[in-house]
Amino acid sequence: MKFSRQTTLRSQATVTGVGVHSGLPVNLTLGPAPIDAGFIFVRTGLDGCDREVQASAESVIATEFATTLGDRDGPLVSTAEHVLAALRGMGVDNAVIEVDGPEVPIMDGSAAAFVAAIDQAGIFTQSASRRFIQVLKPVQVTMGKSFGELRPHAAGFRAEVEIDFANPVIGRQSYMLDLSPERFRREICRARTFGCMSDVAKLWSAGFALGASFENSVVFDDERLLNAEGLRYSDECARHKVLDAVGDLALAGLPLLGAYRSVRGGHKLNHAVLTALMADRSAWRVIEAETARRTRAYAEVGSGMVGGMVAPAYGPDVS
Repeated sequence: MKFSRQTTLRSQATVTGVGVHSGLPVNLTLGPAPIDAGFIFVRTGLDGCDREVQASAESVIATEFATTLGDRDGPLVSTAEHVLAALRGMGVDNAVIEVDGPEVPIMDGSAAAFVAAIDQAGIFTQSASRRFIQVLKPVQVTMGKSFGELRPHAAGFRAEVEIDFANPVIGRQSYMLDLSPERFRREICRARTFGCMSDVAKLWSAGFALGASFENSVVFDDERLLNAEGLRYSDECARHKVLDAVGDLALAGLPLLGAYRSVRGGHKLNHAVLTALMADRSAWRVIEAETARRTRAYAEVGSGMVGGMVAPAYGPDVS
């Protein structure tokens, strides 16, 4: 598949699961969207009135336990990061995401079910050139012991994630990913959300994580992993943090050309760094992929093939 042009889904595909916090059943349907639409969430089942929200940094209204999107009337959908990671990771530019509940279903705690839905729907190449947000200078955010940075990186999008948990079973881990659909599918999409049993108990008592279970979360106590089936990767926790970062940064609205480094981060830090980037109009510009002779796969963008491929569409001083 060539990736110099925008893509959408060829048809619809539906997944059904439960909300990780409500524990209630929810259906999510992925479907096609027009050129330049980006990712649009449609919340259905609201007294017969559907509400839409654009998946953008400006639509984020909470980042405490997940990334929650909403509008002036309140929250519309939470835990948006895994389905957004699947769409961005698999090279989809435009999609409608219909959800009939307040949360994206947690599925098995990873993005694998959403990748399978994308495979089922198929990817359709549209006529317009793909556009990217190119990071022009470093933007950094420090929050206590957490640090996040977006910096220029000509060869596509790179995520560099470090975690350091007091829990000795998790401990310190790191993972680096040069994003392509192939690597996202192989290395990242199956990495599950994780937590410590003591934290889960606190969330339960506060009325959160009512849908969390060993079927959709990796859970540790102070001495061992509690999931009988074990880990999917030895560094699954760090890989899941990469998955979250890909999803949270998809809220830029366009694929990023840059490197993202996160140290002891999470949804709050991811959003803060993206917001800082977008607020500094000298730190980025939008560039457009050429659609004539020099078509290359998007994966090659991640391998240093940017030279001669992209041309400025408009600078940071033009919205």
